[in-house]
Amino acid sequence: MTKEPLILIVDDEEQIRRFLRTNLKSRGFACEETSTAEAALSLVASLKPELVLLDLGLPDLDGQEVVVRIRRFSAVPIFVLSARDQEQEKVAALNAGADDYLTKPFGLEELVARIRVALRHRPGEVQGAPGRTEFGELVWDPEAHRVFLSGDEVHFSPVEYRLFSYMAQHPGRILTHATLLREVWGLSSVELTHYVRIAMAAVRKKLETDPGRPRFIHTEIGTGYRFFE
Repeated sequence: MTKEPLILIVDDEEQIRRFLRTNLKSRGFACEETSTAEAALSLVASLKPELVLLDLGLPDLDGQEVVVRIRRFSAVPIFVLSARDQEQEKVAALNAGADDYLTKPFGLEELVARIRVALRHRPGEVQGAPGRTEFGELVWDPEAHRVFLSGDEVHFSPVEYRLFSYMAQHPGRILTHATLLREVWGLSSVELTHYVRIAMAAVRKKLETDPGRPRFIHTEIGTGYRFFE
């Protein structure tokens, strides 16, 4: 019997928690919930959920700081659900380590679709991935969900790993911003290219010793990126 994926809901509004809990359970997910940052940090550590839905406006700590603290000990996918709709808020949350950002009010079906994309690419579940592959001194082992550079393991966040693994499956091919948004995040809006820019910058920082002379990720100006020419 397949275990239901556990979603941790963190929001100080009981009505929002009830809405999410009811609808996610009806779609095959298990749910735990809390209204405070302190409890959320404890639950992430003890329950090890498959995904966290996080509001930014918590009573005891700002949600962006919660993202930062979770990232100190867990790579669990984090989706921010917030009424804050300014682009700088979204960018700050993504930079802090969030994997996705939906503005309240959001569409339930869109949220569920994004959750399923994130869970489909959990560790060890890279669909269509080849076996262990070498790109010079860079080694990708999709079965073990591990990447090594010059013998040292590279530690990616979940969204960074999804981005890297998709590029690694298509070496030498130009991957547009729209393609990466669709395949990595399950998004179709070309207005959300900052998702790609932020995650790509993080991946590059971990792989490239000289960003001005990249060895692995090349920018195709105005189009997208090419991995390992």
